[in-house]
Amino acid sequence: MPTPSAAWRVRVYYEDTDAAGIVYHANYLRFMERARTEWLRDLGYEQTRLRATDGVLFVITHADVRFLHPARFDQELLVTTVLERLRRASMTMHQRIEDDSGRGICAATNTIACVDAATLTPHRIPVHMTKVFDSAQ
Repeated sequence: MPTPSAAWRVRVYYEDTDAAGIVYHANYLRFMERARTEWLRDLGYEQTRLRATDGVLFVITHADVRFLHPARFDQELLVTTVLERLRRASMTMHQRIEDDSGRGICAATNTIACVDAATLTPHRIPVHMTKVFDSAQ
């Protein structure tokens, strides 16, 4: 049964850190992007296939990010993704990154829009996807 939430683990590599040895702030957004991609994949949606068959892409239109505590090299982090709101052409997801003790590292509420792959204009989320998302809530 699909789930409106998912968890994905990521390890911090040296390349993810800045001169102070902590994760560079933009890399938390990369970790969240990967977690959303894996969530879609777990639901049966490969983004390249969605582009080819449905002609759609998903893009971030808004990100409200809070940096709570620093993560460091070699830490294993858990990125959780929860679908909070599904609209006709967009969805809102809450994502949280925690360390292995459960301490919050970063949290974000992201709005993701569905757009036409050719024109990058708003496009309705394919019905086959909204049915899966609805059944998972």
